[in-house]
Amino acid sequence: MMDWISQNSPAITALTSVCTLFVWLFYAQLLYLNFRRQRQPKIIINRGFGRTLQARCVISNMSPEPIFIEHIVAILHTDQGTLSKDMIDFEASPGERDEASRLIETTRQGPMLSGSYNHIGTFQDIIGRILRFHGLPSDDFQSVDGRTLQSIELQVIAVYGSEDSPVGAARTFELTMGESGEALVPTRLVTRRYASRPRRHRVRQWIRDLDE
Repeated sequence: MMDWISQNSPAITALTSVCTLFVWLFYAQLLYLNFRRQRQPKIIINRGFGRTLQARCVISNMSPEPIFIEHIVAILHTDQGTLSKDMIDFEASPGERDEASRLIETTRQGPMLSGSYNHIGTFQDIIGRILRFHGLPSDDFQSVDGRTLQSIELQVIAVYGSEDSPVGAARTFELTMGESGEALVPTRLVTRRYASRPRRHRVRQWIRDLDE
């Protein structure tokens, strides 16, 4: 056995070196993936204070760095198509919008620190704003033109840290009616993140849709 090892020591040494290299590459890949995961932006969209339309729509920044929120788009899905509205600005009278000193009271656009959160109103208020924007007052899950409200989707468009390319997050809540009244049921357990390169192209499309 020792003679065979001595005769084949160059090949054994080379094989050991190759195996060691693969082990180091494997651990380096794990470290890189873990570092990349920790550095990725993470925006969470959730409901707070209940499951009904009176629940608040809560947006949290769980990223390691601050984000700058550019747009918060609400999309109402009905049996006759979709209705959307950018919720980044508060509803205010024309005179109040002209007061630059009250900018923080007229828009939600701005930085959000890591670990912070805020809400953009109740889901009922959000739905009401969308319908009023499109001239469609509603009564519960039925609009005046006969549309049935099915679900509401929230999209957040933001800039992460020092990056130039926008990132996004989206989550959809179904509007259901049970024995105890209306309820908001998320279609996914977690918020869908749009931080990878292919998904950031989708976020740019969201922005283009807003500019049209």
